[in-house]
Amino acid sequence: MKELAPMKELMPFYQAVDNPAALGRSITHKKVIGTLCSYAPEELIYAAGFHPMRLFASKKEIHLAHNHLQTYCCSVVRGVLEDSLSGHLDFLHGAVFPHTCDSMQRLSDIWRLKGRYPFFADVILPAKMNTPSANAYMAAVLTRFKTDLEADAGITITQQALADAVHLYNRIRSTLSSIYAHKSKYPASLTNRDIHALVKGSMLMDRQQAADLLDKVVRRLASADPAADHARTWGTKRLILSGSVCDMPALYDLFQDTGAAVVGDDLCTGSRWFEGLTDEDDEPIAAITRRYARRMVCPAKHQGLHTRAAHLVEKAQSLKADGVVFVLLKFCDPHAFDYPYIKAFLDDAGIRSLVLELDDSQDSLGQLATRIETFIHMI
Repeated sequence: MKELAPMKELMPFYQAVDNPAALGRSITHKKVIGTLCSYAPEELIYAAGFHPMRLFASKKEIHLAHNHLQTYCCSVVRGVLEDSLSGHLDFLHGAVFPHTCDSMQRLSDIWRLKGRYPFFADVILPAKMNTPSANAYMAAVLTRFKTDLEADAGITITQQALADAVHLYNRIRSTLSSIYAHKSKYPASLTNRDIHALVKGSMLMDRQQAADLLDKVVRRLASADPAADHARTWGTKRLILSGSVCDMPALYDLFQDTGAAVVGDDLCTGSRWFEGLTDEDDEPIAAITRRYARRMVCPAKHQGLHTRAAHLVEKAQSLKADGVVFVLLKFCDPHAFDYPYIKAFLDDAGIRSLVLELDDSQDSLGQLATRIETFIHMI
């Protein structure tokens, strides 16, 4: 397989992904607020002068978290709690918890009761996102969260600071969308692992730095020779990933090794984090509320009986995907409950799919290689 030469513009993203805790400790000019969900209102956190940082489990062996959470809670929740209790997240000033699944809500309760960090906030957004009352409620929740941030920071968050934060996040979302579009058009222009590093790194590093670096990546891709990408031999099959958290770089490699390019996704740690821009001409909190209401929901939220399935079918068709791979964490009930009906929609549309139930902490994916290779040959 002919490999793409490493792109120097990608190295800061890989460095951030390789050791998030070291990155967190290196951020000394701002207090770090951890987030665990793409519904966390990061623009408000940034506008208050904090650094929002997505928390991923370090995948250390679970010891302390077993005293607080059942083993049937997903590996992300157990892993992040283990990291907190063991002091691995001692660089945090606090964390914010948008209420989604039951396990995440229990983590929120335990986190609050243990009291290791100065700042804590629950941001309880509505489950049904597409009604006028839901929008009004969501705006009120975000306004209260803004007040909590102001009290902790000892400042008043100005409209200009919010507008600047919205603009910065729109830059990040626009460039990531452009990179995804380029990857879909020229699958070999970036490796599958490159895409993982770009999105996860953007969730971790300083947002201004991420925006500037992403601009450089876009310029580098625009200046590349598309004919060279088409000449590469891997990536003949086009896949879309669907699920919640996919923090397994080796899985992205495994798809590539079997001759498949990931050309899009419907992941909490992927496009659901950056899809959709916030209206910069409207009042910031109202605009942020509207983006959440319009953005594609995860299974913990609701917009319609068939919204998620129809969205995934449309995405697969528009990206000319050969197949969809469901990357489901073990014990992730919301996604497990959604899977059967979404698969039925894909089947009706003639789109093949594969489901992989994974543990975020597992070290080896070797046993999955045969299943993935068989699926690639089938499509």
